[in-house]
Amino acid sequence: MKLNNIQNHIMQLYSTNNKSSIVSFREAVIKGIPDDGGLYLPINIPKLPESFFKEIGSYSFQNIAYIAAKELLKDEIPDNDLNNIISESLNFPVLLVRLNCEISILELFHGPTLAFKDFGARFMAGMFAYFTKDEDDDIVILVATSGDTGSAVANGFYNVEGIKVVLLYPSGKVSHIQEQQMTTLDKNITALEIEGTFDDCQKLVKQAFADKDICKVRKFSSANSINIARLLPQSFYYHYAYAQLKDKSKPVIFSVPSGNLGNLTGGLLAHEMGLPVHKFIAAVNANDIFPNYIHSGQFSPKPSVQTLSNAMDVGNPSNFSRIESLYSNNLEKIKNIIFSKSYSDQETEKSIKEVYTDYNYVIDPHGAVGYAALKDYLKRNPGSYNSIILETAHPAKFKDTVEKMIDKETDTPERLAQCLGKEKRSIKLSANFDDFKSFLATFAVNKNKI
Repeated sequence: MKLNNIQNHIMQLYSTNNKSSIVSFREAVIKGIPDDGGLYLPINIPKLPESFFKEIGSYSFQNIAYIAAKELLKDEIPDNDLNNIISESLNFPVLLVRLNCEISILELFHGPTLAFKDFGARFMAGMFAYFTKDEDDDIVILVATSGDTGSAVANGFYNVEGIKVVLLYPSGKVSHIQEQQMTTLDKNITALEIEGTFDDCQKLVKQAFADKDICKVRKFSSANSINIARLLPQSFYYHYAYAQLKDKSKPVIFSVPSGNLGNLTGGLLAHEMGLPVHKFIAAVNANDIFPNYIHSGQFSPKPSVQTLSNAMDVGNPSNFSRIESLYSNNLEKIKNIIFSKSYSDQETEKSIKEVYTDYNYVIDPHGAVGYAALKDYLKRNPGSYNSIILETAHPAKFKDTVEKMIDKETDTPERLAQCLGKEKRSIKLSANFDDFKSFLATFAVNKNKI
């Protein structure tokens, strides 16, 4: 679709592989990724008015989400429908917890599956339900997950009419709790246990989108952070974190546990909309592709390695292309706004113990990587800041690791305990695309298979 075919009062997006490939938000959400294999980004990222940031402390999270979404989507979705989607999908707390006068934790794990992925998955499910309510054919959502995405998407889309979800996760490389959360649902959810890594899962999804034979039989979309509907709500809580700061005069730093770089990209989007951020820290585990790029200018994907912070075990982060495009492939601009460093499992464990000893706060392995990176940045750049670490998952999801470090049993929320007693339902599959294609072909023939 060409630019002049789209009315100016709706959001317009381009492919990072071809800036002349323009679509509406509806088309971007349903397609997931462009035909050329790029990722969608808004042509114009609007600036929120200065008055918004002056008054932001008086707004609820839902108020902020609505204002930002309305500014981005323009008139694509009627105000009432947009407000309903936000009210129904983003209806859980977002808490900023102070460790000391300069460091805070943004708790993003109060949703149904106890991970930050609930924001994107539930918002996207609401968008899909709205955009496909008059469709005749079911849409199949393909999702590659290294941990929390799978359970969040499964929960968000569970029992949504006209939507079937196929989750691909690496066998033996997610925690037991994460696996239980995504393999114990029925109805429209199917889990594929892939004999490989997360990168293998992600590659299979991308190959399916590019396979014309399969795409002729079934409509596919994606619920990974490659889908723009997953990305937008991840920008909202950055604004709300800023809203909760008592002293907004100090420069703001966000330390973001990073794997596929979707959470970081959401923050960059908020910054492009006017949020005053001094620096983003891309905190990375042993999968150090992004910090290596920051230091060398060379983006060199490699096979992922397994770590304690498994949701970040990504060897070829998809959202890198969005970050490059946001800053016009200018490494110096990227380095000016992003600091990045990687940490070992031993350093992650040390950070869990330190946060508990020094602040009596129980942090999960992903947040612990964020804490380690923030400490390093502050050591290199002394000053007075508002520093915010994104805590992306409830520590109970990583009980063994956390309890070993703090020498204390962690509380398990009831909704997490319930899924542990349910029967696992998954299909084992190799990482060979022909096997995945055969599964999809059979699945496509029988609409009631899932």
